[in-house]
Amino acid sequence: MSFESLGDYLRALDGAGEVKRIKASVDIDLEVAEILRRTMYSGGPALLFENIEGYDMPILGNAFGSLRRMQIALGTEKFEELGRRNVKMMTMEPPSGMVQKLRAIPRLQAISSYAPYVVKKGSVEEIVETSSPTLSAFPVTKSWPKDAGRFITMGITITRHPDSGRRNLGLYRLQIIDETTVGMHWQIHHRGAHHYKTQSETQKRLEVAVVIGADPATIFSAVAPVPEGLDKYLFAGIIKGKGIPLVKCRTIDLEVPANAEIVLEGYVEPEERHIEGPFGDHTGYYTPPESFPVFHLTGILRRERPLYLCTVVGKPILEDAYIGKAVERIFLPLMQVFHPEIVDFSMPSAGWFQGLAIVSIKKTYPGQARKVMMALWGLGQLMLTKMIVVVDHEVNIHDVNDVIWAVTTRVDPQRDVFIVDHTPTDTLDPTAPSPNLGSKLGIDATVKMKEEGWHWMGEAQLAVPDPSTVELVNRRWQEYGFS
Repeated sequence: MSFESLGDYLRALDGAGEVKRIKASVDIDLEVAEILRRTMYSGGPALLFENIEGYDMPILGNAFGSLRRMQIALGTEKFEELGRRNVKMMTMEPPSGMVQKLRAIPRLQAISSYAPYVVKKGSVEEIVETSSPTLSAFPVTKSWPKDAGRFITMGITITRHPDSGRRNLGLYRLQIIDETTVGMHWQIHHRGAHHYKTQSETQKRLEVAVVIGADPATIFSAVAPVPEGLDKYLFAGIIKGKGIPLVKCRTIDLEVPANAEIVLEGYVEPEERHIEGPFGDHTGYYTPPESFPVFHLTGILRRERPLYLCTVVGKPILEDAYIGKAVERIFLPLMQVFHPEIVDFSMPSAGWFQGLAIVSIKKTYPGQARKVMMALWGLGQLMLTKMIVVVDHEVNIHDVNDVIWAVTTRVDPQRDVFIVDHTPTDTLDPTAPSPNLGSKLGIDATVKMKEEGWHWMGEAQLAVPDPSTVELVNRRWQEYGFS
């Protein structure tokens, strides 16, 4: 099942018993965030705050804060199935002969059906403000006591590359400066920042749209590490199973989801900066104040009764962990296309997804574990991953005990642990010795081959039960009094 809007998704959650409606009056200054955090940490439902002090707009939070809700949002029980669909679309070879061309027609039609398309009118245009628009109507929340102010935490930032014309959707935090300006926290490794840098070289402003509340597939596409060159609206269509309808903005030359809740239109000047932060981020620490570009509001599109979507980030595990887990599972099949030896891949939620990755491989030659680590550090946003542990294929990487067993029985610290210095790091990493620059840690926890210096221990020495005895005990299990 796919959803045309955030409201459609909310109704589906309601029907599944996944929503709690809060009718008591609540304050956007810390109170909403505290309620959300407690609910997220306890594995609670999505929350719809219906009575916001000083505002007539409801707030929806924790909308994606469980694996079950992510399954509902993306319309699948198995995230990997969506990944395989993506791989099929991305790796389709052009047909050569007439027979192949005829056979390819259904697949080409499927790709066409996933493409975004522009419509004349959308629900997001129920109210249009282009004359002196302000942010005063929106219940933007403050999450932590030492935050510099109120932040839009689930806003999709949309930009267009000035040369290629490709659109990008990214989920970046946005600090309210005043009623018409916002601090744009796009980190230097992200495409939004790249679009801005490229446009700034021409001394021209970059047009930007911020969408608050879209259909789940579009929200997910903003978070997903989509390969460069693939339009994120197209990716959202692949996830959704059909194309995303778009409308044109009124004051800038960008397209936005026709069924969105709220759209902020504006621009960013090439040289203008404003201090942004501190902000309590997903590492669990405050990020320090830093100078970032400034978004100037030029127009607003919105529904008459929009839902204001927000989240809270902090020490894991919160809502973003479940979005990240879906990303991990959906992109595993694509990762396996480039590196077929990879069996499974996990970025544990407690490691805030950039801190630690665990990979299992089907090892066939010496040095392969290090080769996989280097390859992953060169793959898109995985360049920011601080630590990678590689284990053999039979190790369950989702079982911390199995991983610890592999590390403690297959790793010699001098031989199997290595550090790569002067590498890109997450801007939000509180341990980085320099902004955006630090080191990587690699741990090879695979069984070593003779060429790797492990002569006495191999697969033959692994203690395993006698197969005939296992079969005997299986047959007699109930005789022993077990059910």
